[in-house]
This record gives sequence, structure tokens and C-alpha cells, in this order.
Amino acid sequence: MEVSGKVVSVGQTESVGQNGFTKRLLVIETNEQYPQKLPIDFVKDKTSLLDQIKIDQDVKIQINLRGSEHNGRWYAQIQGWKVD
Repeated sequence: MEVSGKVVSVGQTESVGQNGFTKRLLVIETNEQYPQKLPIDFVKDKTSLLDQIKIDQDVKIQINLRGSEHNGRWYAQIQGWKVD
């Protein structure tokens, strides 16, 4: 799946948990009639894909949609794996 838009924010790489799991957040604003700001997570070795990304840059992101359940609540996540 692909989503495109303008970069609003590029986060720092964060370590999560004790196993050295890393993630980094990218926020883009879509180019639609009603623009949406989408937070996209990049994890593990994919965090380095954001090293050269700048604010206001137009990008196309290849994504996977993820879902999970915890204590009866459902959560959705957008996970990026390629930046053009």
C-alpha cells in the first residue's frame, strides 16, 4: 500500500523496551481534498530510511497496516518500510 504527502515531522530514533527494539516516527500531511496528518512508524533497520528526509519534502511511503488487541481494546498502526 502507498501513501504520499508532505513531511510535517521527523522524530528521533527511540529505543523501546530492554531488547534494543528501535522505532522512529514520521508524520506526513496527505494531498487530498481534506488533508490528513498521518503518523507512520519505522522500526528496526528501517529507521535509517528517514536520515535524509527533511520537513516540507514531498514523499511517497510504502506502508503496511497493522492491528492488535490488548485487554479488549483494538489498536491500529501504520508501519512504513520504503520511502521514495
